[in-house]
Amino acid sequence: MDSLKVLVVDDEARMRKLVKDFLSIKGFYVIEAENGEEAVEVFFAQKDIALVILDVMMPKMDGWETCRTIRKYSQVPIIMLTARGEERDELQGFKLGVDEYISKPFSPKILVARVEAILRRSLGDAKDVSEAGGIRIDKAAHQVTIDGKPVDLSYKEFELLVFFLENQGLALSREKILNHVWNYDYFGDARTIDTHVKKLRSKMGEKGEYIKTIWGMGYKFEVT
Repeated sequence: MDSLKVLVVDDEARMRKLVKDFLSIKGFYVIEAENGEEAVEVFFAQKDIALVILDVMMPKMDGWETCRTIRKYSQVPIIMLTARGEERDELQGFKLGVDEYISKPFSPKILVARVEAILRRSLGDAKDVSEAGGIRIDKAAHQVTIDGKPVDLSYKEFELLVFFLENQGLALSREKILNHVWNYDYFGDARTIDTHVKKLRSKMGEKGEYIKTIWGMGYKFEVT
């Protein structure tokens, strides 16, 4: 992931420097903007930014409006970085197409880990085999084994499990799951997701506990 460009947008210079220092250590090329208007100008001028870290409360143009503007033209991954921690703010962020929502204060190392995880997903992984917690998925052969034993999954159950493994540790809204697994470009019926998750958990046995429910939002796949 060396040399990938990350745009850090925050009106606090100290916060921008903190994030930049930790990302630079990992080899990312960091570009800074101190408000939403500057961020939009920089984003469209650069054209090859891989990810945006975006504060919510900023002068001239806040994070929500900046996100809306970018989303009209690009699906670049966006992490919202804010002092707010209320559930309704997080839900609004996910509805706008935000990939992750991190509240201040935060661990810079955790932020870097989130950046790397999101970029692994967005840039794609060339490997056809994914493994986690005894679960092995061969995408080319369309096969799943758990602790070496084959598991018979429907097409959608298979796609859902693949999506979960490729987004380990990330909170996934039902809307995002619908968009990626069912290709719905709107807020679909949440029962579609819940029904498939229930069946998938059942077929996974005790490994089904890795799919954790985030009440009011969606799910997270996390190996414990």
